[in-house]
Amino acid sequence: MSTARPLGDNTTQGPPDFPQVLGHPRPLWMLFMSEFWERFAFYGIRWAMVLYIVAQFHGGDASGERPASEMYGAYLALVYAGAIFGGYVADRLIGFQRSILLGAVFMSVGLFLLASPTEVWFKLGLATIIVGNGLFKPIISTMVGKLYFQGDARRDAGFTIFYMGINIGAMIAPVITGWLARQVFGTDDTPHYQWVFISAGIGMIISLVWFWAGRHQLQGIGLPAPGQESFARLGLVALVGAVVGVPVFFYLLTIQAQNLQYILMALFVIPAVMLVVEGIRGGKVARDMVLAMLVIFGFNVLFWMFFEQAGSSFTFLADRIVNREFGSWTFPLEWFQSVNSIAIITLAPVMAWMWVKMGKANPSIPRKFGLGLIFNGLAFLLLMVALSSMVNDAGKIPFWTLFAVYVIQSVGELCLSPIGLSMTTKLAPARLGGMAMGCWFLSIAIGNNLAGIFAGHVSGEGGMTVASAHAGYTFGFYALAGAGVLLFLIAPLINRLMHGVK
Repeated sequence: MSTARPLGDNTTQGPPDFPQVLGHPRPLWMLFMSEFWERFAFYGIRWAMVLYIVAQFHGGDASGERPASEMYGAYLALVYAGAIFGGYVADRLIGFQRSILLGAVFMSVGLFLLASPTEVWFKLGLATIIVGNGLFKPIISTMVGKLYFQGDARRDAGFTIFYMGINIGAMIAPVITGWLARQVFGTDDTPHYQWVFISAGIGMIISLVWFWAGRHQLQGIGLPAPGQESFARLGLVALVGAVVGVPVFFYLLTIQAQNLQYILMALFVIPAVMLVVEGIRGGKVARDMVLAMLVIFGFNVLFWMFFEQAGSSFTFLADRIVNREFGSWTFPLEWFQSVNSIAIITLAPVMAWMWVKMGKANPSIPRKFGLGLIFNGLAFLLLMVALSSMVNDAGKIPFWTLFAVYVIQSVGELCLSPIGLSMTTKLAPARLGGMAMGCWFLSIAIGNNLAGIFAGHVSGEGGMTVASAHAGYTFGFYALAGAGVLLFLIAPLINRLMHGVK
């Protein structure tokens, strides 16, 4: 058996000889459950955030929908933007294990702060979660890869198992937190939203304890590198996160969404220019590959701008305009948040098989992105049709339409999302791989903030109506369909710029 040593550095030594459980290294299952509970916490609050903001900070008035959507979009955007710093902290300062543990502490505190009835403390809670997520989320995924030798045939299967933990946690979280808010501590008419945040905080503590208790299984993987072992260094990172990170993200949550958009764009443009300069220095092939990558990043922004309506405008749509009545039983609106995870778990193996079966006819990376945009657009086409021709006398559209929207969007996600990170690692200049990955996350962040701005326009000044939803989602369809068709048309050009990268 290999001796324990830190493996958060650049060592080429392989992982220890782990005990195997169901054909995989034993620590995989510990990481699986840690991620399961973290995703439970993250997705458990998703359905309730905008509803709580309107009810708690705007007196239940529908005019609060726009600021609620914009705050939600800003929160998601900063979650992705904050993740850029996590890799640096883990690699250069405190090691992977301590980064995960510290991130879990920050997120637990932040989730409990959300239960405060004041808007200032709520935003402080969001800012604290953002700091914690940056330390936790990108690092625990990296740890999975360190359990396997390069070339191990089980590696992809290990990541598949790990991502099942993500989707199972995301699937059950809205059901449980909704049940607690409505059935245990509140009613359907007056949910006790604070218990959504409290239960999510408890889930995050379980994740923290699970990793703390099981970290010995890693046999040194992710321990601080030489020179990083001191607790003073850990304390300094925690202090900087609390007195610098939290206030900065709090401030960014308080400014107008449009101003945050300018900041995110500036954060994207600077490394993008550096990537182009590095590509030019590397010659024609390197330059072309950077340009291809940045073009696809632009389409990625558009995809997430409309995909991330799930936690904002789609929630208001489900609450106000979707007919959820089945006799004497009403379909809980939070259950819609589980549909995406169910669809991913069900359809991912089918689509993976389909791509392999297609062989040489397998679409190129640009055309897979184009398919993602088109499927996302088809979801908005369904809403456009439903809101124009399926509205009943009570002003509601059929239940199945929104359910189908989540499924169709999931197909689009499966076309696009799994290849994004892989594409970035293949096209980025060798010296700036981390910067390219930061641009990928920033493209998602920009899309998420635009999602909040767009959702605010869908609701308008006085709250969502059939007319405002129809107008907004019609725009969504044409924007996505147009972008998808454009990407299909220019795919041969982008493929040439990629110089054979598949």
